[in-house]
Amino acid sequence: MKRFQPILMIAGISLLTLVGCSNGEQATIETTPAATSNANVAANPATTSTAGNDGLLAVVSKTKTAVTSGNFVQAKKEFDKFEDVWKEVEDGIKAKSRDNYDAVEKSMDEISGELKAAKPQKDKLITALQSLEKTINAVSKS
Repeated sequence: MKRFQPILMIAGISLLTLVGCSNGEQATIETTPAATSNANVAANPATTSTAGNDGLLAVVSKTKTAVTSGNFVQAKKEFDKFEDVWKEVEDGIKAKSRDNYDAVEKSMDEISGELKAAKPQKDKLITALQSLEKTINAVSKS
């Protein structure tokens, strides 16, 4: 029995070591693509912003169409896509113009909040979407 105890301890330590090593490898693999993606945005913000701005404008247009027709559920689904596109270009826009970056963030919050309301106000949403569209166009021109 005395011989079995050290073997059991060594086996337990070995198992913990292996588990610890495999978790570290997964974390490295998972973080590498994100770092690469951010490096591409930082390295080439102009190209990313132009393509991204078109994507942002497309989302705003689809959201505006849904709001105009009174389909707020569809409008929310469409506007939820905005955040995904925004993540790709926000650093480039922030580097170009902090004012436009802040305006986009403010509009996003306003539109998201209104779309989550029990009874969204159509006029308020259209005005906010037009303002957001104007800001995105201003970024494209700068």
